[in-house]
Amino acid sequence: MKKAFAKTLTLFLTAFLFVSSSVYSQSGNTSENKKLAQTGFQFLSVGTSAKAAGLAEALTTYEGSSLSLFYNPAGLARMNTTFDFIANQMNWIADIRYYSGSAAFNWQEGKYGVIGVSFLYVDYGKFEWTRVAPDQPSGYEDIDAGWAMPNAYSIGIGYAKELSDKFSVGGQIKYVHQKLGTSYIPVYSGKTLTGQEEKEYALGVVAFDFGTLYKTGFKSLAFGMSIRNFAQEVKYEKESFQLPLTFKIGIGMNVMDFFPKWNRDNALNVTIDAAHPRSFPEYIEIGGEYIFRNMLYLRAGYVTTQDDYSYSLGAGVQQFGFSFDYSYTPFTTFKDVNRFSFRFAF
Repeated sequence: MKKAFAKTLTLFLTAFLFVSSSVYSQSGNTSENKKLAQTGFQFLSVGTSAKAAGLAEALTTYEGSSLSLFYNPAGLARMNTTFDFIANQMNWIADIRYYSGSAAFNWQEGKYGVIGVSFLYVDYGKFEWTRVAPDQPSGYEDIDAGWAMPNAYSIGIGYAKELSDKFSVGGQIKYVHQKLGTSYIPVYSGKTLTGQEEKEYALGVVAFDFGTLYKTGFKSLAFGMSIRNFAQEVKYEKESFQLPLTFKIGIGMNVMDFFPKWNRDNALNVTIDAAHPRSFPEYIEIGGEYIFRNMLYLRAGYVTTQDDYSYSLGAGVQQFGFSFDYSYTPFTTFKDVNRFSFRFAF
């Protein structure tokens, strides 16, 4: 048993250190070598949960609620309530609004696994557009600000199950869609312009998320791995692109396990994730959450190699199955971001 644990720990730490070391090797690269603009549908890379943001989104080892569908579906398997519902709201940079939520049902205490659903909706707001219009003298026309309203959404269904008292797996299949509005396309007969046609720029694709979670048996120490946004390439016109595929490995533990006298009414969860995204340099997320009597939550997080932000703060309260969470992320260029979440579980 000890040998198996040691082997698993060695393999995981090797992978963790490999990904983590990439953060610092990438930070020394020139702009020509950085991974930039290699994916589309970037709205999938933005977290909306106040709880997650308060921990710098280091949630690969998080378990026990439907929030896991957005980070590591395997965490859904250890939900200790029958039903769980979460709603999130956030005003992102440039007045972009995000709305998301998730729900999960734990049937017969996880005997047949846990099933959940998730949704994400992005409102990009109203745009003043200028588009090609061959029938106009100027060759273009201005679009009324209330006419064009780009948006995006994602709807998913996930499932997770404990394969043993230490190991769980989970996955999610989701439909992702983005609409960027419409445009007039010139129509030619040979080299002669004969008219125009209106074309809608909207794309949809099926994507997958996978994850595993391993409880080591050493106090509350846990390891997790996840792959998000795995999908085929899509394209609007000629150039195809991929979704923001992200691989994460993480480690987490309640450090109060080392202080039995304080552990009864307090918890201090520390989580560390190493992320390997497709179109950004690698980075590390570090989160800490202090819990008092399972009622008051104080959170702080830090993420490396980000240009416009680095740390975040958050807090939450929970009572009688209801909880409310808030997080604050300061930006150097854009407006600071506030996130709000509501949860109900029984």
